Amino acid sequence: MGCGRVGSSLARSLEKRGHDVSVIDTNAESFRRLGPEFRGTTVKGVGFDRDVLVKAGIRGADGFAAVSSGDNSNILAARVVREEFGVHNVVARIYDQGRAEVYERLGIPTVATVRWAANQVLRGLLPEGSEPVWRDPSGSARLVQVHVHEGWIGSTIGEIQQAVRTPLPFLQRYGTAMVPTAETVLQDGDLLYAAIELDRTDEIEQVLGEAPERY
Repeated sequence: MGCGRVGSSLARSLEKRGHDVSVIDTNAESFRRLGPEFRGTTVKGVGFDRDVLVKAGIRGADGFAAVSSGDNSNILAARVVREEFGVHNVVARIYDQGRAEVYERLGIPTVATVRWAANQVLRGLLPEGSEPVWRDPSGSARLVQVHVHEGWIGSTIGEIQQAVRTPLPFLQRYGTAMVPTAETVLQDGDLLYAAIELDRTDEIEQVLGEAPERY
């Protein structure tokens, strides 16, 4: 639902991966963003209207993304799709961070646009510590991009994991994400991601924020 810049890009990306895609928008002119190569279905209407959803094929859908410009519309559509049509693979884009946290606790995965952008800028300005990339709805576990002291450069991922006692599922190198092995050597400029329990955040930040010879 939503054929703005995000929705149209998402639709094209899904189609390129071999998926059948239906796009709903209140403005038929928005479908021009999909381009001439798009072969999916377009439906003009309100994305939380049941008849519109049925026309778009919701009864046979494997997933639903609510990415219109309205928080209320996105959440309402996500709830209708989950509760009335039984589609549980649902994601809603939310601008209001407070609302996003509420709906995450209700079990509706959300993408808080403002929070994500702010975190990305903050990471560039203040590389120390860690910034959450993902967290589970209960808030007890999260995936964080964590600052690593230069003294760890040359250490293997296995050695670093042993020091922090938590998984390091992937890293970003030269702008490309990769899943490291225990033998992968940390290089200068790598961005490291850690899967952590919330109550261990300070501990892991301290270990990785200082030279390894102390541990």
